[in-house]
Amino acid sequence: MGELGRAITDESSKLPMKVQFLSATEAIELIPDEATVGLIGGGGGLVEATLLHHHVEKRFLASGHPKKLTCVHALGIGDRKERGLNRFAHEGLVQRVIGGHWVWSPRMQQLAKDNKIEAYVLPGGVIMQLMREVAAKRPGLITHVGLGTFVDPTLGGGKMNQTAQEDLVERIEIDGKTYLRYKPIPVNVALLKGSKADEEGNISLDEEPANVDIYAMAAAAHNSGGKVIFQVREKVRKGELGARQVRVPSALVDVIVVDPDQRQGYELIYDPSISGEQQDAKHQSEKPAFSVRLAIARRARLELFKGAVINFGFGIPDQVAALISQSGESEDYYQTIEHGTYGGNLLTGNLFGYAKNPTCMIDGPSQFDFYSGGGLEIAFLGFGQIDQEGNVNVSKLDGVTVGPGGFIDIAQNAKKVVFCGTFDTKGSKLRTGAGELSVEKPGEIRKLVQHVDQITFSGKQALNQKQEVIYATERALFRLTEAGLMLEELAPGVGLEKDVLQQMDFVPFISKQLKRMDSSFFMEQG
Repeated sequence: MGELGRAITDESSKLPMKVQFLSATEAIELIPDEATVGLIGGGGGLVEATLLHHHVEKRFLASGHPKKLTCVHALGIGDRKERGLNRFAHEGLVQRVIGGHWVWSPRMQQLAKDNKIEAYVLPGGVIMQLMREVAAKRPGLITHVGLGTFVDPTLGGGKMNQTAQEDLVERIEIDGKTYLRYKPIPVNVALLKGSKADEEGNISLDEEPANVDIYAMAAAAHNSGGKVIFQVREKVRKGELGARQVRVPSALVDVIVVDPDQRQGYELIYDPSISGEQQDAKHQSEKPAFSVRLAIARRARLELFKGAVINFGFGIPDQVAALISQSGESEDYYQTIEHGTYGGNLLTGNLFGYAKNPTCMIDGPSQFDFYSGGGLEIAFLGFGQIDQEGNVNVSKLDGVTVGPGGFIDIAQNAKKVVFCGTFDTKGSKLRTGAGELSVEKPGEIRKLVQHVDQITFSGKQALNQKQEVIYATERALFRLTEAGLMLEELAPGVGLEKDVLQQMDFVPFISKQLKRMDSSFFMEQG
């Protein structure tokens, strides 16, 4: 009898164990219609069960099944084209998506915009921690995270379109304080990725770039009475994996699919210095090319202090990480990313979430415990819109569901938040030279607006929590005060009225000590 489709047998007792090694086609047949499917990923193919996703799409296009699925995921999954969550973006295949970050799947974003699916967004860290609560059969996740933002029931409860009608979040009072209760979401099937599986079905994540919420999702599905399906690169003999190597025990696993062509990510086959198995002593960080984005990062970097515990968001903030790495100052700070990774040199762009030579990897829910409790001292994050009250929107832009990922969990809890972004967008023409910035043409879309389209970060909540909040752009730097946004700095060469005030939808308070940014920020060799 071949191994395919056969239950593994314990050599000592000869009794069949529950874990099965199946083909991808056989494994996907186990997903019933109307199932809630838990997915894991981090963009760029990070810990993404790419083969399983492919076969879900293949089966649906051939048979119309599975259909009417609910997809739950904490972070972004996909390549902005066809992989990841894009595989599920077919009308009829998915009925509901509860996702933390959608930008990697424009096809799913379009379904949400057209009201073809029920679209919900919850904070990425909340979804990770909620899966842990589901596994423990507790009454949901009770937390302050999300108060005053669009996931607060008073501001929409995370509903992103007209077809999303169910209340997934409620306000509650405990000891006179207001919290949010995110209701439990039982999981019927978890599609997960590991590195190796032994003959008993124990799963190692040794070759993966992060742990994220793999264990929490597996436990949630198992304890919900669902199926836990893993894809791995290699099957090894019983006893070959040490106890410390096993991150998900066989007790939680139902099915394993072996994919010998499995990669660490879309652009990575295998690099042990990214999985933390080895150190790459020869690694040299590339110097970031000069750009307006780099000028913003240079100014934002001034907010650092040695020994700070910091987090970097996606986009311009990762330029700050690149500056730190290139200057050889990585060891001066405790660098973290929400995937659960500490230290090393953070990679950027499509490889955001990966780190070269990391020093530690913990599970994502535990990382967000640390964040939620105030462990972060500085967070560098992007923005889509800013308004006069200091609110920030990154979650819904031009009617498109974007989602915050871990943004809300991070921004609401860091002691200092430095938002980094361009002053406006679409068609702006800027020129730098000799240490000055010239605005030749303003952008068509203003980002400093009267009221943000959606509150992803609440200025009022930040003031109540006594957070320090800074908004850094290439033209001007603002600070959140009790009176509202305060303009504190201008780029050299920029005109206050013409280039800044006339390009905003509101008039900020202007500091009596208004000063110019350092001209070196706007030089090639700054």
